[in-house]
Amino acid sequence: MSSPAASSEHPAKRRRIEPVACVGVSTVTAQPKARPAAAKKPAAGAAAAGKDEVWLIVGLGNPGPRYEKTRHNVGFMVVDSLARSAGIDMRKLERSAAVGRGELHGRKVILAKPVTFMNNSGESVAALARFYKVPSQRVLVVSDDLDQPPAAVRLRQKGGHGGHNGLRSIIQHLGGSHDFPRIKIGIGRPNGELDIASYVLQEFKRSEMAAIDEAVAESIGIIDSCLALGMAKALSGQRL
Repeated sequence: MSSPAASSEHPAKRRRIEPVACVGVSTVTAQPKARPAAAKKPAAGAAAAGKDEVWLIVGLGNPGPRYEKTRHNVGFMVVDSLARSAGIDMRKLERSAAVGRGELHGRKVILAKPVTFMNNSGESVAALARFYKVPSQRVLVVSDDLDQPPAAVRLRQKGGHGGHNGLRSIIQHLGGSHDFPRIKIGIGRPNGELDIASYVLQEFKRSEMAAIDEAVAESIGIIDSCLALGMAKALSGQRL
């Protein structure tokens, strides 16, 4: 499979890929469980003092219809589904990302999907964080994870990149900071001799999509909990 950039290499490989100036961003069909489209009030016990704090919620992936249903784009799937269910318009292009602004559980949120291609995700994420003055502790990143079983979902408060080039780029552009929370959705590893770069750019199999839809819905539930209950309670497994 050819690269989404001008070069012949895959976007999943570690060589830098130049961003494009303007790329159409497509959505996917993964649908979370039905949720009200209106802005939500904080759950009981949520800290009122944090209601004016802005959260930047980032899904990682590669832009364009060619990549929309691939394993590497499960972060896009989560943000697309969250935007649809919350009624947030994602059509604005800002700082090399498709961006939508709204309110969830009484918190101001910025949803973002970088269009720089995966390897350069940090350029867009860091630019948005600086512009909106969002500290790394409130930059919540959703990505795929080779080291978890398919459709397994895990919330972490911080950590390394684990070989993921999108997370690697974010860490680099945030000045080496690992202190941003992330939701990692398992895609497993390829069997046989298929290389990693080709595997992550494959579309999910039809037989996998029901589990991936559930993982997308679970990820949105975790985001809800982070916003409404706080990171500590969300990490402990508490959900709305």
